[in-house]
Amino acid sequence: MKEFKKFISKGNVLDMAVGLIMATYFGAIVKSMVNDILMPPIGMLLGGVDFTEIKLVIQDAVAESSEGAGDALAEVAINFGTFINTILTFIIVAYAIFMVVKAYNKMKDKLEKEEEAAPAEPPKPSKEEVLLTEIRDLLKNNK
Repeated sequence: MKEFKKFISKGNVLDMAVGLIMATYFGAIVKSMVNDILMPPIGMLLGGVDFTEIKLVIQDAVAESSEGAGDALAEVAINFGTFINTILTFIIVAYAIFMVVKAYNKMKDKLEKEEEAAPAEPPKPSKEEVLLTEIRDLLKNNK
């Protein structure tokens, strides 16, 4: 249990949780943008096509029989339009993540170059060296 508490209390776990929550809602925003903002004008330009309605029907829906004894069967279809919307959503999310990672890597490289360019301080002498230097200087002055 102690090991789990140590793991869960690390900052990385909290950062990861926040990132996951943000990504989930970012995905929802992008999905809405694709479905509600981008696809309607694109569909209009293509002759009034509603992408969510583009599908290949394999089997039509069958309603219940009039006797009430038959089962209703749902339509079996391949939904191309929904798939196109999902692909566009993925491309937009992937591009946004790419831009964030690119900016992060650029900032990281800039910081690394600044660290390399800064001259490193020479190491400070140890206490023994300082003491020996003082003794040497005193001996020189007493001659």
